[in-house]
Amino acid sequence: MSGRKGYGSAVTLPGDPPGGRRAALVWGVGVAVYFVAVIFRTSLGVAGLDAADRFDVNASALSTFSILQLLVYAGMQIPVGLMVDRLGTKKVLALGVVLFTLGQLGFALSPSYGTALASRALLGCGDAMTFISVLRLGSRWFPARRGPLIGQVAALFGMAGNLVSTVFIARALHGLGWTTTFVGSSLAGVLALVLLLLFLKDHPEGYEPQPATHAGAAFVRRQIAESWREPGTRLGMWVHFTTQFPAMVFLLLWGLPYLVEAQGLSRSSAGGLLTLVVLSNMVIGLAYGQIIARHHTARAPLALGTVAATALLWATTLAYPGDHAPMWLLVTLCLVLGACGPASMIGFDFARPANPPERQGTASGIVNMGGFVASMTTLLAVGVLLDATGDNYRIAFSSVFVLEALGIVQILRLKARTHRRERERLVASRVEAVHVPV
Repeated sequence: MSGRKGYGSAVTLPGDPPGGRRAALVWGVGVAVYFVAVIFRTSLGVAGLDAADRFDVNASALSTFSILQLLVYAGMQIPVGLMVDRLGTKKVLALGVVLFTLGQLGFALSPSYGTALASRALLGCGDAMTFISVLRLGSRWFPARRGPLIGQVAALFGMAGNLVSTVFIARALHGLGWTTTFVGSSLAGVLALVLLLLFLKDHPEGYEPQPATHAGAAFVRRQIAESWREPGTRLGMWVHFTTQFPAMVFLLLWGLPYLVEAQGLSRSSAGGLLTLVVLSNMVIGLAYGQIIARHHTARAPLALGTVAATALLWATTLAYPGDHAPMWLLVTLCLVLGACGPASMIGFDFARPANPPERQGTASGIVNMGGFVASMTTLLAVGVLLDATGDNYRIAFSSVFVLEALGIVQILRLKARTHRRERERLVASRVEAVHVPV
């Protein structure tokens, strides 16, 4: 049996890459690129109030920065997945670094709202090329059984990038100013590009993927259609859709204004709570990765449990009587929001066994699109509702529950079908293994 068959099985397949120190080094370079991309992506989250003053815009216009960035990101997911499947990781990651570094630099120097928007769109385009590439890199260098843990660790380093934004970018903005902070941070992109060009390699020696023999629109349509036809891909997309966006919206833009303007906290206290979300994400991500690697059936309960806990804490915080929620409740909310990122990674664990290696990039792109579409929709809804209600955050943040309800319905609809297909593949791979001649 070749390494390409029996891809629904959770066991190590013949032909699996061996992993090891060399794999960790190469994969680490890819993760470093993703780390920098997340710093750039989330830097607006701590600069939202500064951006509103710098460009003299209201809440809806401010949210447009993040909406446009995520619109480009989400729209690029399937094209990027196809690019990774066809061109390999190194080329796509290198292009991504160039684009998101130019975007960050352009944002630093933008003289107007329009040029700043264009810079965030360019940043979103480059950012879109990172995570799927890192997932593909991990699948090329590590055994399949390491997939859930590798994905969670990659997301953990991404959250470390978010931590850099909430701690260092926020302080630099007030100490060094807008231009110096954003120009200085863009140098990290130059360093990431140098490391990538020197050390990154698409796959280990002797584990080259089969060369692509097809091209053109028909091949692209077939890749997308075959990936979408798998219920595991669709379930993964809806898991990502439902779990990721509450924390993404909070960290990317609206968390700091909500904590400062609605809850009356100082900027330093609000920044501390945003940091708590990131730290919680990193701890929970490691726990989720270990649990899923050992207990494959825990995927759906963990995802649905995270959605339920998030909805409960948001409802309790928004409905709390009085002008301000107590600090213990805000702390609990931030701890629970930290589970959203790790739960969203479970979506890839549904799509991975449903698709063969030559479709992994395309399937991952479909999954990754889910959470960012939800985040983009909620960012817009919150901004519009804030302007319409005179900055009533309780009404604006209630839009979270609408998307969570939609996602839960779709997850429950696809869960049984996905599990049935996985069992069928596992049985088929075992039967095939029995008949392989020795």
